Amino acid sequence: MAAAATEAASFLASFVLGVLALSLVVSPSVSDAARAFFVFGDSLVDNGNNNYLVTTARADAPPYGIDYPTHQATGRFSNGINIPDIISEHIGGDPTLPYLSPMLSGIRLLNGANFASAGVGILNDTGIQFMNMIRITQQMEYFKQYQKRLEFMLGEQDASRHVKRSLVLITLGGNDFVNNYYLVPFSVRSRQFSLPDFVTYIISEYKKILMTLHQLGARRVLVTGTGPLGCVPARLAQSSIDGTCDPELQRAGTLFNSHLVQVINKLNANYGADVFVAANAFNMHMDFITNPRKYGFVTSTVACCGQGAYNGVGLCTMASNLCPRRENNVFWDAYHPTEKASRIIVSRFVAGSIDYMHPMNLSTIMELDSKLL
Repeated sequence: MAAAATEAASFLASFVLGVLALSLVVSPSVSDAARAFFVFGDSLVDNGNNNYLVTTARADAPPYGIDYPTHQATGRFSNGINIPDIISEHIGGDPTLPYLSPMLSGIRLLNGANFASAGVGILNDTGIQFMNMIRITQQMEYFKQYQKRLEFMLGEQDASRHVKRSLVLITLGGNDFVNNYYLVPFSVRSRQFSLPDFVTYIISEYKKILMTLHQLGARRVLVTGTGPLGCVPARLAQSSIDGTCDPELQRAGTLFNSHLVQVINKLNANYGADVFVAANAFNMHMDFITNPRKYGFVTSTVACCGQGAYNGVGLCTMASNLCPRRENNVFWDAYHPTEKASRIIVSRFVAGSIDYMHPMNLSTIMELDSKLL
């Protein structure tokens, strides 16, 4: 009996140790988790948050998503996947879920989150015509909320470490021009500021946003400047007879981007590290806008989905003209690139020279950080 009891006790102890060991394997672990990815900004990087809002800035109906793996609209302003999805492919993670998605819970939190919302800008009065959006100040509040949820799962120290070793993408600025300053003739902001003064103002506000990201733990942040705002089909439809880009909006983007690089350089100097990386979206886009055939496109002026001149009038809907071959077009709708164009843009993020990525590209970031994380 004593021997049997001893054997039973030994078996029970082994069983308990085995269960504990298994629990350690399957429990969320910062050291084993892929690098988290966080996304902030506007419709260029929104992957579905606006689906959960009462807003006119939505991409949750066909033909959006026609080339997505499920062939269904997801809230991405694309025919397929978008820039954050492609970056996720390069860093080896799953696409981030929208923060408002009920699916973002449990172990999925380790993958990061997408807080972006179509229509938003640097300024809170940008995009008010769309009714509801997650303005950038609210995106930051959601980031704080996310971290509390992560702390509950991992503990404060590991949650902080997971955020600090993450990659962050933020895309803002374009809407402050097209959906604010230049939205209507003699807009409130255009009467308040000359263009150079407006750029100075929104850059000073953007600096505060970037500093907030750093305060919240972000240590590697890809900051995209504006693309060539004067070349999008929506603008061409308003002002171009021959497909020539609008020089005033091109000037606005150039001024904004040069000031943004200066702010990034100053912030990095203050922090003593290359926290912020400027992604020159203007140059990335202009490559295939000025020479579309070099990159396998047929047109860089006509949107694939839309109506009116250059398919740049109104929204992309089931009633719109729809091109049969999306790989021929730089632009999917009046403002947003096709998946093919987005892949070219991200290739510049990954391996681009200093003309595209300053002070380093994503490949260099990943190589450097692999030695530290």
